[in-house]
Amino acid sequence: MRINTNVSSLNAQESANQVGRNLQNSLEKLSSGLRINKASDDASGLAIADKLRTQASSIGQSISNGNSAVALTQIADKAMAEQSNILDIIKTKLLQAATATTSSKGREAIAKDVDKLLDQLNNIAIQTNYNGIQLLQAGTTANGSAAASLTFQMGETSANTISTSSGVTANVNGLSLSTLKTAVGTASSFTASAATTGLKSIDDALNTLNGWRSDFGSTQNQLESAIRNLSTQQTNIKAAESVIRDVDYASESANFNKQNIVAQAGTYAMSQANTIQQNVLRLLQ
Repeated sequence: MRINTNVSSLNAQESANQVGRNLQNSLEKLSSGLRINKASDDASGLAIADKLRTQASSIGQSISNGNSAVALTQIADKAMAEQSNILDIIKTKLLQAATATTSSKGREAIAKDVDKLLDQLNNIAIQTNYNGIQLLQAGTTANGSAAASLTFQMGETSANTISTSSGVTANVNGLSLSTLKTAVGTASSFTASAATTGLKSIDDALNTLNGWRSDFGSTQNQLESAIRNLSTQQTNIKAAESVIRDVDYASESANFNKQNIVAQAGTYAMSQANTIQQNVLRLLQ
C-alpha cells in the first residue's frame, strides 16, 4: 500500500475532468441551441452547415432581388397603362375631328387637346423610373432613345438571370406619332384629313405599346415563378442546415442529465479514493 501517489484518486480525477468537459459541452449546446458551436464539435458537419447557410443567404438575396424586380415591372406596366388610356382618348378625339359635323374651330380645340396629351405621353416616358433607372426610354429628355434591357440576378450563379427585352421607347417618336404631333402643333390648320391619317398612327402605337406591356407582364410572371421556387428551396435548405447544426433538446437534455449524474458519482469516487489511503494509518498504529 502506498500513500505518496494516490493512483486511485488520480484515475478518479481524470475521469471527473473528462466528465466535467462533457458536462460543459452539453451546457453550451443547451444554452446556444446549437449542436455545433465550434469546429471540434463536428468538423465535417460544420463545413456542410456553413455551406448550406451561405446557400440559403444567397437565395434569400435572390428572392429580395426578385421582389424588387416585380415592383419595377409593375411600375412600368402601370405607366404604360396610363399611356394606353391617353392613346384611347386621342383616338376618340381624332374620330370627332375627322367627321364633317365638327367645325374648324372645333378641330382647332381638339388639336390643342391632342397636342397636350402627346406632351403628357412624353412626360410619362421621361418620369417613369425605378431607383433612377429609366424604364420607358433612355435619358430624361423628350423623345429619348430606347431603354436598355434589364437583367435581374435570380440565383446563386451568374447564369441565373431573368431579363426584359430591349427597345422600349414609349414616347412620341418611339410610337411613331411624330407626324401627328407636327399636325396638331399648328392647331389652326388641323384638318379632317390629318385627323383621319392620325387614326392609323394611333392604332399602330397601341399595338406597339401593348407589345411592350406584354413583355413586362411576361417578365413579371417569370419573376414571380422564380420567387416561389427560390422560397421553397430556401426553406428546404434551412431545414437541412437545422438537422446538422441545431441541437435536439430532448436528446441533449438526456445527455446532460446523464453527465450530471456521472459527475456526482465521480466526486463520490474521489472522496472514497482519498478515504482508502487512510487505511495505511492502521498499519502504523
